[in-house]
Amino acid sequence: MRPILAGLDTEYGFSVEGRGAGDQVDDAKALVRSFPGECFPFWDDRFESPRSDLRGFRLDRLSFDPEDAKFDADRAPEPVHEVRADRVLCNGARFYNDHGHPEYATPETWSLEELVMHDRAGDHAVLSSATALAASVGREVRVYKNNTDFHGASYGTHESYLVPRSVPIESLISGLMPLFVARQVLTGAGKVGSEQGPRCDFQISQRADFFAEAVNAETLYRRPVFNTRDEPHADPKKWVRLHVICGESNLISTATRIKLALTKAAIHLIESGDQPVWPLADPVGTTKQLSREPDGEGRIDLEGRSWTTARHVIESYVEPFLAHTLDVTEPYVQELRRALTGALSLLEARFADPERFARSVDWAAKRSLLEQYVESEGVGWRHGSLQSLDLEYHRLDGGEGLFQALRDASLVDPDPPEEETAQRRAKVFEDTRARVRSIAVSKFQESLVSASWGALTFKTAGGEKTVALDPDRAYSATLADCGTVEELIMELEAPR
Repeated sequence: MRPILAGLDTEYGFSVEGRGAGDQVDDAKALVRSFPGECFPFWDDRFESPRSDLRGFRLDRLSFDPEDAKFDADRAPEPVHEVRADRVLCNGARFYNDHGHPEYATPETWSLEELVMHDRAGDHAVLSSATALAASVGREVRVYKNNTDFHGASYGTHESYLVPRSVPIESLISGLMPLFVARQVLTGAGKVGSEQGPRCDFQISQRADFFAEAVNAETLYRRPVFNTRDEPHADPKKWVRLHVICGESNLISTATRIKLALTKAAIHLIESGDQPVWPLADPVGTTKQLSREPDGEGRIDLEGRSWTTARHVIESYVEPFLAHTLDVTEPYVQELRRALTGALSLLEARFADPERFARSVDWAAKRSLLEQYVESEGVGWRHGSLQSLDLEYHRLDGGEGLFQALRDASLVDPDPPEEETAQRRAKVFEDTRARVRSIAVSKFQESLVSASWGALTFKTAGGEKTVALDPDRAYSATLADCGTVEELIMELEAPR
């Protein structure tokens, strides 16, 4: 089975004591630039095309949130590299400012477990940068791994999956849309109240309020359930990068693992032509409806007045994948099977064993914690303190976050071992193209001109040289033994 290369891009919420919304872009740049480890400051954006659409056209412009535009109106124009404040880290990750939020884009991985560890390494990178910024400015800096500020703004946790260009976009849309709507029952981050649409006490998803269309290429406004941005970060003749923006930040590693495994399984089914068919009547409306029914069965309306449930939709992806997987000895397949079997078990436990369900699912863990507060304090769900506690669930700094308290009390599934996560802060252990980026930053930074997901540009004795990085090539750790940048380039360009 062809492994699917994947990555996670997380925008973090943060606040700097005494500073306001109008300062956020400057503060985000300062936070990124405060990263205390070795890094490389030049990202190559020549290959990025956010207005290209997978359906075969190019947008004239991208939509912007009018509220965000108010804060940008009085800012003097700056070069893109100054606004982004890019840092390419020694583990092959990208760390930068994205519209006033520090964003950590993990190295690309084939392995679920590697990606979960790199996601946790990203938390540490952002937190260590916030600590350094606080020390330099003499103000408290708080960091939140969440997706809304409860003031009408939402920031993303995006997933990227590399898919062959030969897979029709129509198959990706029809094959993945039902899963994207349904998977929130296992992967939602949970949210007190609502910011758009009907008022409610608690939601499964933090992002559901902010979806406006079923399909488009936008990410900042008029957000879709299925994003069609065509920015492959690889050879565009061979590859599509499936850019998933409907997910959200997970603090429980099990939920992160399941989110990735479900999507990879769906892609494999689509490539083999075995994907389930669920003609959704209203993807956007159903996403919002499911989010507002944490105690419901997860009804999903289909075309023709029929309906199904979120559980049945998820099972319709997992069961065929488990049945059709032949080589169960491959580590890649074994990881997927473990995660998907766990997803089936959680679906069974949702109503039969709520405590077990809450150990592995963020929205359920958060809700259980808040229910205890509501009962002990005698307040209603619309009391202002509930949104504050919701925010504190996602706080990473200072050991004061409510999720950290759950983890310390062993009330949620454990993270990967800290020692292994710490190793991923420094280097790449898989043989993906991220390994080359890591080696370039760690050993050949003086010769490095710029870096991107799909290429590196070096200074050589004969002038600048851009080397493409093949996303499906296995790159050996022995590349780190190269003595000169010319030797590294020769190894990278050698025929396979």
